[in-house]
Amino acid sequence: MKKIFSILLLGIAIFTFAFSNSALAADSANGAKIFSANCASCHAGGKNLVQANKTLKKDALEQYGMYSAEAIITQVTKGKNAMPAFSGRLKADQIEDVAAYVLEQADKW
Repeated sequence: MKKIFSILLLGIAIFTFAFSNSALAADSANGAKIFSANCASCHAGGKNLVQANKTLKKDALEQYGMYSAEAIITQVTKGKNAMPAFSGRLKADQIEDVAAYVLEQADKW
């Protein structure tokens, strides 16, 4: 019985890690390059040139419900208000990399 339980737990652990959030595997160094080429014109240094209060700093991201990879990926992919959608310009993995970079930098900006 213990052996079956151990195998079951191992299976669950493997499944969890194999299918966990893809942002965990994202490349923030690549995200920095993509951000620089596509986002920095409006968001240099984590700022927002269009809506000054909606920066990429952690406190602002938290305030507006954007402090997660999923929220950032959705925003970048679909766009919203003045922000254009990048789904036609960037691949899904590139957008995940940008989200990882933004989350990594949010405390530093």
